[in-house]
Amino acid sequence: MPLVAHSNLPAFERLREDGQEVLNADRAKQQDIRELHIGLLNMMPDAALQATERQFLRLIGSCNRIAQFYVHLFTIGRIERRGEAKIHVERYYEDFRQLQQDGLDALVITGTNPAHDDITDEPYWKPMAEVLAWGREHVCSIVCSCLATHADLKLYHNIDRIRLPQKRWGVYSHRLLERTHPLVSNINTRFDAPHSHLNEVTREQIEAAGLTVLAYSEQADVHLAVSPDQFRLIYFQGHPEYDINSLLKEYKRELGRFINDERADYPPYPENYFAPEAIAILEKHKRQVESAKSGGKTIPRLPEKRLHAHVDNTWTDTGKAMFNNWLGLVYQLTNRDRQQPFMAGVDPHDPLGLKHRRQLAGSG
Repeated sequence: MPLVAHSNLPAFERLREDGQEVLNADRAKQQDIRELHIGLLNMMPDAALQATERQFLRLIGSCNRIAQFYVHLFTIGRIERRGEAKIHVERYYEDFRQLQQDGLDALVITGTNPAHDDITDEPYWKPMAEVLAWGREHVCSIVCSCLATHADLKLYHNIDRIRLPQKRWGVYSHRLLERTHPLVSNINTRFDAPHSHLNEVTREQIEAAGLTVLAYSEQADVHLAVSPDQFRLIYFQGHPEYDINSLLKEYKRELGRFINDERADYPPYPENYFAPEAIAILEKHKRQVESAKSGGKTIPRLPEKRLHAHVDNTWTDTGKAMFNNWLGLVYQLTNRDRQQPFMAGVDPHDPLGLKHRRQLAGSG
């Protein structure tokens, strides 16, 4: 499933440099392969905007080559952009109204940093809700990430996220609860996945609302769940898209907040992420930072390169497999007319036919 570079978005060239196959538009037009048009609503703040683009583009573009993917990036009002990020969005992002007219086969909605305890108080709440409402009616399937998951669960299932005593932050072991679901086909029954959130919804909340939890962690709770129809809404509370250094970058930002007196406590290390060698480096650096800060001296830089050598990626293969399964199912189910979410004969309330098969199995 090669990506198609249908614009001059810098992320395409960056991905090429990283070894990802990206077709130019002229070559794509010469191939007799079906197109899939995926919307990517990027709500991440300016500092993480382009990294998030690359992470999701990489996940999509690494899937089996049964389609050409046109990924349409867009954002929404009430998310203020500044400087280079504003220029980038104005130059490379598309207009949601135009995407509504043209149609999409599927949709991915990223998370973003929460600013309020009540998610409905976020300034972007109404435009985000509008995108969710449109997507539920007009696309085959929507992947919600982190805060977007919490938003949809609040809007359509009246589930309130729970504020955690401290940030859930690190890499955690998960296991599959529904091993035969097509979304987790050929995936290890136990796997790792990163989490990074201040609020969460629990397995008990999700199951009480009639949704299905597919992947669960004793430490980090729900990683992956689906809507009652089993496919139209895919909920990630974890972050399968994260790069190997994403949590390292987050730690660096939190350390910067401590140094600038924006947080009172020294940031804890992401759980189950740094190897013992990295912890030793971080402990030494912590002593140096605290000594320099108390003495009014120059703060030493975080030794990122040394730390990076002691971090392992234990989640990317699983994340790619999940997206591969998702997009393969979209390919099988979505209508060639982008204005229609499903092919003729597909039940929108049971697109995978799982309910029907279970009824037949029960009656037998």
